Amino acid sequence: MDIYSVLTVLILVIGFYMAWNIGANDVSNAMGTSVGSGALTMRRAVILAGILEFCGAYFVGANVSETMERGLVNPEIFLTQPLILVLGMCGALLGTSFWLQLASYLRWPVSTTHAIVGAIIGFGIIAGGFQAILWEEVSFIAVSWIVSPVISAIISYSIFSLLQKKILYAMDPIEATRRALPFFYFIVFLTFTLSLITNGLQNLDLHISFASALGISFLVGGIAAAISYFIVQRATVPAGYIQPEGRHSPETVISLDKAIKHLQRVRVSSNDETHERVSVILQDVKSLSRKIREETHFGERASEYHFVEKVFVYLQIISACYVAFAHGANDVANAIGPVAAVLNILKNGQISETTSIPPWLLALGGIGIVIGLATWGWRVIETIGKKITELTPTRGFCAEFGAATTILVASKLGLPISTTHCLVGAVLGVGLARGLSALNLGMLREIVLSWVVTIPASAGMSILCFYILKAIFL
Repeated sequence: MDIYSVLTVLILVIGFYMAWNIGANDVSNAMGTSVGSGALTMRRAVILAGILEFCGAYFVGANVSETMERGLVNPEIFLTQPLILVLGMCGALLGTSFWLQLASYLRWPVSTTHAIVGAIIGFGIIAGGFQAILWEEVSFIAVSWIVSPVISAIISYSIFSLLQKKILYAMDPIEATRRALPFFYFIVFLTFTLSLITNGLQNLDLHISFASALGISFLVGGIAAAISYFIVQRATVPAGYIQPEGRHSPETVISLDKAIKHLQRVRVSSNDETHERVSVILQDVKSLSRKIREETHFGERASEYHFVEKVFVYLQIISACYVAFAHGANDVANAIGPVAAVLNILKNGQISETTSIPPWLLALGGIGIVIGLATWGWRVIETIGKKITELTPTRGFCAEFGAATTILVASKLGLPISTTHCLVGAVLGVGLARGLSALNLGMLREIVLSWVVTIPASAGMSILCFYILKAIFL
C-alpha cells in the first residue's frame, strides 16, 4: 500500500473521529435544554437529534468547503508542497478531536468551530510563520466570543420576562396561555422557516428570493398559529381548577417575598432604633404576604403552572428539532470539509480553491455525529440542561428560541457565531430573568474558562499531531 492510500484511509478515520466528537459535545447543546427541562427523556432526545442531525448533514449539508477553512491561512504557502497541507489538515482534525474529547470528558460545552480555528492557526504558524495567518479573520471570529452569547442572553431574557409577565404571573395563567400560545407558535414557525430557507436550504440551489422566503414563512407561521389555537382551546383543564375572580397577581406574592428578604438583611445590619423600626415593618409585610397568599390560593396554583408547562413542552421540542437540523446542516463541514479537501489533493496532486463534498462523505459525517451523541452526548447534555440553572419547558423554550434567533440574525449579518456559545448564553439569560441566585456561577466560570483555552489548546494539540505525522510520513 503506497503513502497516498495510507493517508486516504487515515483522513477518513480521523474525519469520522472528528464527527464523533462533534456529536458528543456540540450536538448535545441542541438537546441539553430539552432534557434538562423534562420535555424529552435522554433516550428520546438522542433518537430525535440523531435523525435530524443526520438529515441536516446529508440532505442539506454544505456542498462546497473552503480549502483553507474559512481563509484563515494564506494558501500560497502550500502551492509547492501540497503534502504538507495534507498532513497539516490531518493534524488539525486530530488535534481538534483530542481537545473535544477532553472537553466532553470534563463535561465542558465548547465550540467546535473555534476549536478547529485554533487547530488551523497552530498548524499555519508552524508551516508558514505568523505572517501566514490572516489575523483580521481571526480577530473577526474572536468578536463572536462576546457577541453571540450576549445577544442570545438578551433575547432569551426578554422573551422569558415577557412570558413571566403575560402568562406565569397572570391572574389566570391558563386563559393567558390560551390567548398567547398562537402568537408564540406564529413567531416560532415564522423565524424557523425563514432561517431554514435562507440559511439551511441555500446549499440546494433553489434560488428562492428573500421576499418569497418571507411569504412562505408567514404562511407556515399562520397555519401553525391556527392549528395551535384549536388544539389549546380543547386542552384539558386541570382537575379542581376554579376560574379566578378579582384575586391578586402571583407576582405580588413573589415581590413581597423578595421585600421580606431585603428587610431581613437590613435588620441584621442595623442597630438600635433602625433595627426596631425595620422589625415592625417586617412583621407587617409578612402578615400582608400571608393574607395575599390565602386570597390568591398561591399554594394551590401548581396545577395551573403544570398546564402551562405541559403546553410549552411541544414548543420546546419543535425548537430543539430546528436547532438539531440546522446544526447538522451547517456544522458537519467542520469535520467533513477538511477531509474533502485532503481527499481532493491526494487524488489530483494539487490544491484546489474549492472542493466538492460527495454525498457518501456527508453520510459518513452524519453517522459519526449520531454515534457520538448516542455514546457520550449525555455528559454535556447534563451540563447544559441541569448545571447552569434549573430549567422547565417554558425556560427551555425561551433559551432555544433565543439561541436560534441569534444564529439567524448573526448569519444574515455575516458574523461568525458558535451554536455552543449561543445556547449557553441563552440559558444564562433565562437564569438571569429569575435573579442571579438562580445561576450556578461556579459552573459558568468553568465554561468560560474552557472557551478561553479552546483555541490555544487546539492549536497546541494540532502542532503536536502535525509533527508526529510529519515524522512518520516525510
